[in-house]
Formats: sequence, C-alpha cells, structure tokens
Amino acid sequence: MKPLYLLMFAALGAAMPAVAGEEAPAPQIVNVDDREGFSLDGVWRSIVDPYENGYYDYRRKPLSDKASYFADEDFDKDRTKLFEYNFNTDRTLLVPGDWNTQRPQLYYYEGTVWYRTLFNYRPRPDRRTFLYFGAANYETIVGLNGHKIGRHVGGYTPFNFEITDRVAEGENSLVVKVDNKRRADGVPTLNSDWWNYGGLTRSVRIVETPLTFIRDYFVQLKKGDNRTIAGWVQLDGEQAEQEVVVEIPELKIARRIRTDARGYASFEVKASPTYWSPENPRLYDVRIVAETDTVHDRIGFRTIETRGTKILLNGREIFCRGVAIHEEMPYATSGRAFSEEQDRILLGWAKEMGCNFVRLAHYPHNEAMVRAAEEMGLLVWSEIPVYWTIQWENPETYANAEAQLTDMIARDKNRANVVIWSVANETPHGEARLEFLRKLITRARTLDPTRLVSAAMEKTALEPGLLTVKDDLADLVDLISFNQYVGWYDGTSEKCDRVNWTFDIEKPVFISEFGGGAVYGRHGARTERFTEEYMEDLYERSVAMLERMPGLAGVTPWVLKDFRSPRRQMVGIQDDFNRKGLISDQGGRKKAFFVMQRWYEKLRKEYENR
Repeated sequence: MKPLYLLMFAALGAAMPAVAGEEAPAPQIVNVDDREGFSLDGVWRSIVDPYENGYYDYRRKPLSDKASYFADEDFDKDRTKLFEYNFNTDRTLLVPGDWNTQRPQLYYYEGTVWYRTLFNYRPRPDRRTFLYFGAANYETIVGLNGHKIGRHVGGYTPFNFEITDRVAEGENSLVVKVDNKRRADGVPTLNSDWWNYGGLTRSVRIVETPLTFIRDYFVQLKKGDNRTIAGWVQLDGEQAEQEVVVEIPELKIARRIRTDARGYASFEVKASPTYWSPENPRLYDVRIVAETDTVHDRIGFRTIETRGTKILLNGREIFCRGVAIHEEMPYATSGRAFSEEQDRILLGWAKEMGCNFVRLAHYPHNEAMVRAAEEMGLLVWSEIPVYWTIQWENPETYANAEAQLTDMIARDKNRANVVIWSVANETPHGEARLEFLRKLITRARTLDPTRLVSAAMEKTALEPGLLTVKDDLADLVDLISFNQYVGWYDGTSEKCDRVNWTFDIEKPVFISEFGGGAVYGRHGARTERFTEEYMEDLYERSVAMLERMPGLAGVTPWVLKDFRSPRRQMVGIQDDFNRKGLISDQGGRKKAFFVMQRWYEKLRKEYENR
C-alpha cells in the first residue's frame, strides 16, 4: 500500500494535459496563512478577451510566450512596434473577487479575462518561493515575467506553483489567464443552478518556505480509538530525513518521529483531550517542529460515526440542525464571498436560526469559511461539484473530479468540524455513474478514514403518498442523504400532510435539501406561490412530515439566503435569484426562517435532555 502522502497528490497531474509551459501545480501547501510571504490581493489590471486573441493566433494555434499576452509588452516603451493590447491602460478588477459583479458589462460574461499585477521581490538563497491561489474559476493559466509557468483546472480548490527559479530580483510581472466558460467535460458541467462567477475569486499570495519544509500533515483522533491522536507529517525538499516533533502543549504531548527518505513519517500518541463539539468548540495549539521548519495550527479532536440510524458525535447521538449555504456575500452588492468577515455574517445567521450544522454547497468553500465555522461550533458537510449530469465515462472528467476531491480533503482534513465529505448532488442512476462515484468514495475513505462519506441523492415514489430512496449509491455511503421538494416541485404544500416515508436500509436519514421560494415582503394567500405565506405554510407542513420520518438524523433546508442563478428568470419575482433563501439577498428574515428557528429550539432541548 502506498503511503497516504503519495495518495494525497497522485491525482493532481491526471487532469492536466501535457502542454509545454503549462505544468500541473506543485503539491498543495496546507495552512498557508501560517507561512511567511505576502498578499498579492488588491487592484489588478485586466483585459477582457472573448476570442482569446492573447492566447491563439488567427489560425487558432497557441501563440508563443513572446507573442501572447503573457509577454506583457509595454506599448509606451516602443511605439514603433505594433501592439493591440496594453495592460497599463486597460481597466482594473479587484482581487479577490468575481468579475461579474464588478462591471455591469461582465454580468453574464463567460470567457477569458487576463489579469496582471506587478510586485517587487528579493529572493533569498535559504528560501523557496511559491505562488499560491485560493481558487480561480475555472481554467487558469499563469505566466511570470513573460513565460507561462503552469495551468490549473477547477474553480473552487487551492493550487500553487513553485517559482523559486523564476522569480526575479526587483520588479516581477504576473499575468494570469482565467477562463470560466462552462464545459461539457467539466466538473461541474454545462448545467447548474448557481452563478458561474469568473475570475480570481480567492486570495493570491507569495508563500516562502525553507529549502526543506513541512508541506502537509494530518493530526486527528484515530478511527475507532478516542484516546489516541494519530497522523502523519510530510516534508518537501532535499533534506528529507529529519527528526520531527509533534507538540500539543496543553495535552503535554511532544511526540518525536523521524521522516524517511521521502520525507514521510506517521505517529500515534495516547491522549485525553476535551472533545470538540458545537456546544464547546475546543481547539488546541499544535506545533510541528522539524529541523528546518515549524508550522503552527489550532486543531480540535472529536469522533464521528454512525450506529444504526443514529449519528454519534463523541459517542453521543446528535441531530444535525442545519442549513445549506452558497458561497455568496451576505448582501447583494457583490457576488462570490471570500473574506472571513463575510463568512462570519453568513454563519452567524445560521447560528441565529439555531443551527449546529451547515452544508457548504455545492463545491468547496473558502478556507476561512471552514475555519470560522469550526471556531463558532458549526459542523460541516463539504462537497465537490459533481452535480446533475456529467460525463461519467470520460476518464479526464473523472480525473478532474478526483483531483478536486483530493485538494478539498488535503486543505481541510485537520478541521474537526468537517464530518462529511460529499461526492455528488442529484446525479442520475446508471452503471457508469455508480462506478464513477464508487471510485470517488473509495478515494475519500483512503485519504481520510476518520469521517463520513455521503452524497445528495433523490427520492422515489413507491406508491401515492409513500416515498423512499431507491439508489444503489445508498449501499456505498454512510447516510441515506437526499433532496426532496414535496410541496414545491412535487405538488402543493398540503401534499406534505399526506406523505409518509420508508427505508429498507438501516442508516441515518439526512434530508440534504427541502423547501420552497418566496420574495421577501411579498404577501398573499397561503396558497399563492412566491409569497412568504406559502413558504411559511410549506415549512410548517414539511416539519410535521419530517417528524414522522423514521431514522431522521439531520436536515439542511435549501437554502440560507437567496442566491444568484441564471436559471431563475421570472422578472419581478426571481430576477436572476433563486428565492428559496430563508433570508433575502438583502438580509431580511422571511417567515419560514422563524419556523425553522422554533423547530430547532425544540430539537435542541429534546436532544439536550437525552
């Protein structure tokens, strides 16, 4: 069996074509906020290039670096040469941020935008230098000082390139081509129900490390043993064999290990930590000290498992009082959320409703969101955008999905609040799809055996008024998790009164989506769609239906707040927003919000007294 550290990045190159000058990213550096370096966030120059003139010639052949926009030529320096672009005189975009909500002309735009920033740097002989992107949507090609250095595919996971031998003394020119065109072979594919925000949507930074550094580590409770902290450390560099100490001072732990010729070492140590929980989100200072590098983190310890139809957190039954969240700013002045301040507002709204759990749909959210949720005592369901119908039989599509899963787990595997890795949402039945998802589930369990693995499936009618889940995928995952919209897409709200549920698998039942839509402040009869009264009535009846559901262990109604979607086209009602939010795009609490708040308070008291 290969060591876990090899498995962590074995898929990274699989989704990347071998194009000269467009190498795959280096293995992910975890916990970059604890690294030396500096941010490249701020105002960048940009060029909108729908025909990709800066990358292809008129025969649709790739241009050389010198002839492409990666050359970053300056028209003002030599006006005898023909130029048809000039970063110095073009408009600007803020990084991080999506381009769609920064300029009205780019609201619906899908295509290429070029970004350029200049930065000064002084290389150090005892340091390695990396260029780190929190995420960019969707295909990103990076150039430095006139030459392409790498390419990344996928819109929601971090990636980094080593530039130690490419960064110059003094001024450096960084040019990034970002293309958010939807692709049939992509993950997600052509069709989805959220906005396809383009651009450098998360932070960009320079990361500096020692010549041999701690690239990755895993520190969690051992599966099946709540008194043993276990994990591994991975060094990166020529001085691979070192003594490493894993320190948790508050637990009086200082475990010494020695890495092998590949820089890898595993460890186990007995411990009696105070367990992380929503009621007491306890985090410990952890230091990993190698001979050449030191990394600090704050890590919590907890167990998560299922027993029959129950979810057990630290050995006790828990009901996941949740809500689904899209990564959009709390208010509609802009689009993609990226800052801790924005994240804490969204998570604060979930806490106000009584949540102890959030489903971060339908893609990995930014790292600050996950860490803030951990500090605030919110359990997390994290997923990759294998959504609706993708190319199940395409090996490159699978490699792309696996790479995104690998990157998501690599970044967040030390977060105690992440308890579910999800591999798909509402995917159609079939052998090719089942094999695709089976491989992803196996991959997730191999990378991280300590957490639950699931997917959002769909309901099936056995007969009128009797519903279930009939999906072979249910045999492979840890939860019977599924989306259901009885009373919205399936009949009217009164149908909830007549529906009952049955399941032939003894696993916890988790409703990953339910609900309906309303425009905040729109009032009318309880039978009129898109009124707060209809939505309130639907939620009241849905709660009554859910309370009759056998084995129910958690719910995440859809969704915390209204979010942008080009599928939602009714003028005066939707206006490019999915209106299923319990909170409006401007922060107004709809009547259904208080239905959930009251139910969650009731559930909290019930489970507190068990």
